[in-house]
Amino acid sequence: MPNQPPPVALVAIDAPKRIKPSNYPSPFASQMEGREKRPLGDLFGLANFGVNLTKLAPGAVSSLRHAHTKQDEFIFILEGHPTLQTDEGNTRLSPGMCSGFKAGSGNGHRLVNETLEAVVYLEVGDRSPEDKAYYPDDDIKAVMMDGKWCFQHKDGRPY
Repeated sequence: MPNQPPPVALVAIDAPKRIKPSNYPSPFASQMEGREKRPLGDLFGLANFGVNLTKLAPGAVSSLRHAHTKQDEFIFILEGHPTLQTDEGNTRLSPGMCSGFKAGSGNGHRLVNETLEAVVYLEVGDRSPEDKAYYPDDDIKAVMMDGKWCFQHKDGRPY
């Protein structure tokens, strides 16, 4: 089958869901149940940054709380009222609100849906080579190698 050219435009919610629900190793991958990502940037062949339309079911989380060494991240809330967990504490967000996480800040962050309604948001991150991610609450760290995340225990043992 020949390669298809990227679409000119599409309705974001109609984009295919990411096939693999989580890149995390066991036992962390199961914590991502209720999270649905649609990798929008990939559909257009974007290489320098990624854009995901992400939906969190009630009780779901966006990720383990983490901080990147090289990747800036940005979120924009479209629907729902997630709780943003950072080193500063918890902040309730609403549609139209946004937040950014500067690379190298060390500020661990994630979204948690503590409500009974779905949360939908855009997440944007660059694809900096040699990025690392640290997880202050869990025995895991991630290293970007050849464009793929490799997960290790904090002491360096692989998962």
